[in-house]
Amino acid sequence: MKSTIPDTGVPIAPPAGNGGDRQEASLHGEILLRLRDYVVEGNIPDGARVPERQLCAMLGISRTPLREALKVLASEGLIELLPNRGARVRQLSQRDLEELFDVMAGLESLAGRLACEAITDEEITAIEQLHYEMYGHYLHRDMHGYFQTNQRIHESIVAAARNETLKSAYTNFAGRIRRVRYSANFARKRQRWAEAMREHETILDALRRRAASELSDILFQHLRNKRAAAIEHLTEPQEDAPASP
Repeated sequence: MKSTIPDTGVPIAPPAGNGGDRQEASLHGEILLRLRDYVVEGNIPDGARVPERQLCAMLGISRTPLREALKVLASEGLIELLPNRGARVRQLSQRDLEELFDVMAGLESLAGRLACEAITDEEITAIEQLHYEMYGHYLHRDMHGYFQTNQRIHESIVAAARNETLKSAYTNFAGRIRRVRYSANFARKRQRWAEAMREHETILDALRRRAASELSDILFQHLRNKRAAAIEHLTEPQEDAPASP
């Protein structure tokens, strides 16, 4: 699968210029972004230990910044920290997935309803632009770009709901299933990637019309379909798992 982590051991260079604190924060953010992508895109198997030495070599960093980034990923629910034994990728059972996706479906459904009441024309235009960007990634079979843009669309709808409690809950649960949402696009029987793209067309249409009840129902079903695909992919034989598009 496509990853933003270099395979050549090229270190992540700090930004030029003065301002040590800003440089450090920027470097930390870059490490976190690349490491999150690496985990989300399935480069480490579910339940497997995080190979710290290998990741340090790939990123060109020491153990200290890596472990700081791992703490953030643990708070997001992507990995588990093991006392004095490093970290491992969090493994979710089928029941875990069912419950988490149902909660996310409820949150996104509510977000869609509230967004239709508060969203501005400018925000709709921005989401339209993201949608067409995502469609371009889909046409080029760029799963990495597609998924990143897809997440920005969902986050933009949540932000447009103007509800900080909802946004906080969404962020908490989104991190826990981000990896699974990514892999669900590879479910073979449902052709999930194409199916999800068509669903996003209906999401955008309802948002443009500010059809609150309709958008709420579409988003709920969108997450339900994603849940079914995620469970299907979870139970597929490992040797049948597709390669990156």
